Amino acid sequence: MAQPKELYRTASNPLLIKPGRSLPAEVAVIGAGTIGPDIGYYLKSAMPGCRLVLVDVAEAPLERAERRIADYTAKAVEKKKLRPEQAAAVRENIVFTSDYGRIKGCGLVIEAATENIPLKQKIFAAIEGIVAPDAIITSNTSSIPADRLFGNMQRPQRATVTHFFAPAWRSLPVEVISWEKVGQAVLDYLFWFFAQTGKAPIITGNAICFVLDRIFDNWCNESAYLLAGATAGQIDKVAEEFVFAGPFFVLNLANGNPIIVETNSLQMEEGKHYAPAPILTSVDRWRTPRPGSPVEVPDAVRTRIRDRLLGILFSQTFDIVDRGIGTPADVNFGCQVALGFRKGPLDLMYEMGSREVTRIMKKFVRQRPGFPAPAKSFAFYQKFRRFILLDDIDGVKVITIRRPQSMNALNDELTDEILAVLKERADDPAVKGFVITGYGTAAFSAGADIGKFPEMLGNPKASAQYARDCSKVQVFMDRMKKPVVAAVNGYAMGGGLEIAIRCHRMVATRNATLQFPEITLGILPGIGGCVVPYRRWPHAARLFNEMICFARPLKAADAAERGIVTQLADDFEDLMAKAVQEVHALQGKVPRLVEGKLELPPIHLPDAPKAGSQVLSREAVAITVKTIQAAAAAAKLKDALEIGYRGFGEIACTEAAREGISAFLEKRRAVFQR
Repeated sequence: MAQPKELYRTASNPLLIKPGRSLPAEVAVIGAGTIGPDIGYYLKSAMPGCRLVLVDVAEAPLERAERRIADYTAKAVEKKKLRPEQAAAVRENIVFTSDYGRIKGCGLVIEAATENIPLKQKIFAAIEGIVAPDAIITSNTSSIPADRLFGNMQRPQRATVTHFFAPAWRSLPVEVISWEKVGQAVLDYLFWFFAQTGKAPIITGNAICFVLDRIFDNWCNESAYLLAGATAGQIDKVAEEFVFAGPFFVLNLANGNPIIVETNSLQMEEGKHYAPAPILTSVDRWRTPRPGSPVEVPDAVRTRIRDRLLGILFSQTFDIVDRGIGTPADVNFGCQVALGFRKGPLDLMYEMGSREVTRIMKKFVRQRPGFPAPAKSFAFYQKFRRFILLDDIDGVKVITIRRPQSMNALNDELTDEILAVLKERADDPAVKGFVITGYGTAAFSAGADIGKFPEMLGNPKASAQYARDCSKVQVFMDRMKKPVVAAVNGYAMGGGLEIAIRCHRMVATRNATLQFPEITLGILPGIGGCVVPYRRWPHAARLFNEMICFARPLKAADAAERGIVTQLADDFEDLMAKAVQEVHALQGKVPRLVEGKLELPPIHLPDAPKAGSQVLSREAVAITVKTIQAAAAAAKLKDALEIGYRGFGEIACTEAAREGISAFLEKRRAVFQR
């Protein structure tokens, strides 16, 4: 696997780190201009009880920042993302001030001032003279290496760069820069802190522009050079194959032309080929339509634009990996969650294949001499895990599902990666067992991506086969001699719950929720959901009837009372300790699912079945009931599972399934006719 170990010395999943300090009671943000207030809002939203000090040298930006935070909370209440009392807690205990002395008690200070090295160094000197010796100090710079900012500090070991992306209160990633003088404990704490407060941090090397701005800035700069033979609208239109919004549309949103000039001028230290396009200094805004608008692009122009954009994207990706600035997984992940790419650059390469990538790179290097080319074979850059993280605790392999942008929803590639790890380590005597968990604190897994579902609707054989194909991880776990424990850290829904219940034990945080919501989409849980719960916990059959047929959610505490969850945890650290404990307890005695026929309590089918206030399809519920009962009557587990697959195939042919899936994709509530 092509994963530089130096960047992640302690853990790949930040929440597996045991920090040397707790969340700070007081935090400060220096700079109330563009991004500072957004960072402040994120901090207060994540830690509403903390005291936030927002500092700026001028009163006007402080007043604007106060209004902005008030507007954010008002909109959150309007959209029902915050209750009024929660919004009030976010707004409370914020100090808007020009007095640096007010930051004295802050344990974390984030500088978000202008990209000017002497100014930033002056700010850090002022901060060091006020805060405690162990306070952590970071800079939000997007491009300036950490050694140039903190080299003159009295205690540089407590300082590094933490680079946010706009909008900072919502965008998931934060780049945390590893440089030669930062203490490992400080780096570990920041990595943990951002994950604990809802972000998805990645650790990068200390290079100019780090990882993601190196991609974005050169993507935009190369687009500006392409204006010699195309319009901004044409370039944006071609770029939409790869990103949700083209480079010029994004530059307009961010007033980003000066930023590209500044960052690419800095990158010229690595070669004159990084020089900013001259046109960026003479244009304020670009003429480009909104994303999705029709724009005519001649084929020859399209090919030229497409090859150059892919060339710069691939060139920077190769360079980042070759120099160890970032891991392949983080480049792929960050481009999607921070920069709006539809697929990661290494995924694009995989789909195009070695020959096409080689063609594009040869053409690009010929047109743009000096830019990096791949230093290793095509296969080398593809040998990494895209969707899971792998760690070790006392001989137990911890598999973390990392798709926080979709609440860790499953896809085929992700489950293939889990299966590969289980197969690789199943016979390793050094491995005692496995724990599967989700990234962050919100979700174990919110289900399966249903993007493939529409093409299967109406085809019972294809739908049943899809269910069989998706169950490979579960079937393998059924046969494993080593224990697998699900550490449920939030929502476990649909396909995610079907993974969790197939593990040999489940532990959960107290805020976790288990649910099979499939029936609200006009389908049923076809990857063992209609079979396994009854055979693993037969005493809770009535509960499972309600969960599967009427989408009843089950809180972790209720699941623990019924023996479905074996232990409850107070936080993620406690969850992992209990999960590892369960793995050790199951050595040599992995439980198996019950074979033979089951006696189930009857399932009452109302004339107008509901899940809460949502009216369900009676036809879909009837197929689900029939599937559950037929599977229970099967003498062998494998036959019961097959009945579940076929039940999924049958329900996929109903009008209810078509309406339910369409409604989900269109983000509306389904209206079932029968």
